[in-house]
Amino acid sequence: MSIAIIVEGKNDRARLRRLLNLEVAIYCTYGTPGNETLNQLHKTCFHDEVFLFMDNDAAGKKIRSLLRDIFPDAIHMYTRKGYAGVEGTPNEYLITQIEKAGLEAYILYPDRDPA
Repeated sequence: MSIAIIVEGKNDRARLRRLLNLEVAIYCTYGTPGNETLNQLHKTCFHDEVFLFMDNDAAGKKIRSLLRDIFPDAIHMYTRKGYAGVEGTPNEYLITQIEKAGLEAYILYPDRDPA
């Protein structure tokens, strides 16, 4: 089974792409998705194990709600309030959330600072 993570925007996708190998597909809603985008995501990810990783703000909660209806079995990943969305979340916290979701086998761990 393939793995798909759905995020809000291209900056969120770019942020996660640096931390995950290419086996994990990352799709964007590009803001609040309309019916066409929702249908396309459903068609594309229907047979995948789906993870939803939205910002912890009103827009992210709305998008998560729309996607929850289409992907009722999706695993939900959360960023912390106070962070500037997924794109503004520190790598350490993103890695923790990815590990909690059970995706540690796909993480590209950054080199540790020798200092």
